Amino acid sequence: MERINKPAGAQDLSGAERPSDGEESAGNVRFVDAAALWLRVGLFSFGGPAGQVAMMYRMVVEERRWVSNGRFLHALNYCNLLPGPEAQQLATYVGWLLHGTRGGLVAGTLFILPGFLVVLALSALYAAFSQVPAVEALFWGLKPAVLAVVVMALMRIGSKALVGAYAWALAFGAFLALFVFGVPFPLVVLMAGILGWARHEIGANGTGTPASSASSGSSGTQDEDEEPVNGREHAAPTVRGSLRVLATWLTLWLVPVFLLLAILGPENVYARIAVFFSKMAVVSFGGAYAVLAYVAQAAVADFGWLSAEDMLNGLGLAESTPGPLILVLEYVGYLAAYRNAGDLPPALAGMLGATLAVWVTFTPCFLWIFLGAPFIERLRGVRALSAALSGITASVVGVIFNLALWFALHSLFGRVDALAFPGGSLPVPDMATADVPALVLAFAAFVALHRLWLGMIPVLAGCAAAGMLWRLVL
Repeated sequence: MERINKPAGAQDLSGAERPSDGEESAGNVRFVDAAALWLRVGLFSFGGPAGQVAMMYRMVVEERRWVSNGRFLHALNYCNLLPGPEAQQLATYVGWLLHGTRGGLVAGTLFILPGFLVVLALSALYAAFSQVPAVEALFWGLKPAVLAVVVMALMRIGSKALVGAYAWALAFGAFLALFVFGVPFPLVVLMAGILGWARHEIGANGTGTPASSASSGSSGTQDEDEEPVNGREHAAPTVRGSLRVLATWLTLWLVPVFLLLAILGPENVYARIAVFFSKMAVVSFGGAYAVLAYVAQAAVADFGWLSAEDMLNGLGLAESTPGPLILVLEYVGYLAAYRNAGDLPPALAGMLGATLAVWVTFTPCFLWIFLGAPFIERLRGVRALSAALSGITASVVGVIFNLALWFALHSLFGRVDALAFPGGSLPVPDMATADVPALVLAFAAFVALHRLWLGMIPVLAGCAAAGMLWRLVL
């Protein structure tokens, strides 16, 4: 059987040894063992979505062999298609494969919970003490390191997704559509899927090479040693099961939103948080980094809940904590409610805003998996679908490049103008406002990550310390 290489950035944080010849298969994995693994993943899943996916691959596919290589990649491509955080959705999908709905619930929840608690505490500290000079200096040093981390994620994902000229063209087209022409995320992802499918159809008719040759590693075929997941009842799609999933998760997701709108009114900060992040959960395709690009522009420019600097600082907090990177939305919800607390104590208002943001962000993720996974499993081996998903995976690289440039412009320059032209605009930095020390620090962080192979946490800590030294001492 041909297997792919381990995803770039995988770290052996589990402490588990490779299984012996009598390792467990997906058919006899104990629920308690799976729950312990998901808790371990939640506690040690640093490094953003790329590192988290790599960690899950190592622990679930390589070490324990609970899920096959082909099925893991098939699930990953489906999660890349969905709006929202792909790493958390992938954990939910694999948990569902192993133990049905309860397995998906435990996997998805434990993937979030440790990071949720840490980000909640850090958000409270930031809201209360961000104006303290020492704290401001620390975050000044953290922002260039965050930029380097995003660039590294772009390189890791791009190295696996951009195989062939067609994939490169899809990525570049997605970047131009977003960065220059302001095309909505859903339309970019939809077009990438259509173009990936069209490429496959052209190849299938003998006039070109199928797009599967430019995929991120999934060929759409089943592994020869396929584990017996398809024999489980929960893996078979049914109309009754789909309706039950829809009724349950739409109720859990949308009833709180409508109650807040009805009781508090549409202008209340909690109603706005509920509606905004619910919208985000539907339209923010492209994974965690794509979500951040959407939220950063809306939360900063449209709602005025926080500044671009606050957004960069929040990303730094999320990058340095376990759990999905999308937990930065918890930080946004905290600051939005904290700064619009009304009659409530600001800390309590922030806690409610953070919890609400997390609820309406992650509840739809369970809906997408529990509703779609049975059908996606049924479609395994359909090459046209694999080609469409591969096209979407390639476009995600362009989405992340868009985010990287947005962060670079706002962290390294004091002013960014827009050069408008018919149909779009091009952001142009004012070179006179360049922050040269921040640029030097970003380059140093990139070298440390890319050439010296230092871990992300030491690099973030080192840049934060350097920032404090520069701003407070030099």
